[in-house]
Amino acid sequence: MIDKITQSLTNKIRQEMPDVDDERAEIINYGLQILLGEVPKFFIMLLIACVLRVFKLSLITFIILMPYRGASGGFHLKTHIGCIVSTCAFYCGVAILAKNIILMDNIKYVFILIAFMFGMLMIKLYAPADTEDVPILSKKVRKQKQILSYIFLTVGLVIAAIINNNIISNIIIFGYILQTCMITKFAYRITNSKYGYEVYENASN
Repeated sequence: MIDKITQSLTNKIRQEMPDVDDERAEIINYGLQILLGEVPKFFIMLLIACVLRVFKLSLITFIILMPYRGASGGFHLKTHIGCIVSTCAFYCGVAILAKNIILMDNIKYVFILIAFMFGMLMIKLYAPADTEDVPILSKKVRKQKQILSYIFLTVGLVIAAIINNNIISNIIIFGYILQTCMITKFAYRITNSKYGYEVYENASN
């Protein structure tokens, strides 16, 4: 349903703006997919966060992690209920972990180093991790998102290392590690997901 709506909106934009080429149209459609798909889940997540008494932290977690999550991608479960559950578990779970775990400085820096090395390798191998429903086929767009993933990962972890706020630091560390896990081939395998670009490349060969 969302696919049809976003494609229709993209087509209307192209009619109104003839200078939008296929590559820009793909970017527009991808953005609309994320917007229409994430907005309902976002409000449901906040409602559950209220029940769990981590509303503010879950909102902060969403804001902090969205740039890296948006650039690097990740699997999407095939049902709306599954997507809602995974979204709530991700943001509320990170918020709860960040609130209740205290990392001593030495341990914190070890976690940051692990998050950085793991993230750099997985970004190189898999980012941007797209899906069958929202594939990223343009090599230029894929390269841009991969570069942004490197940037967001590095900047975020530098902030985590220097900021004098244990909770914010934890949100970045735990959130980035979990988000990086979500782009891996292992995560796609256990959720029965497929990378969109691989599906479409194989279909064209």
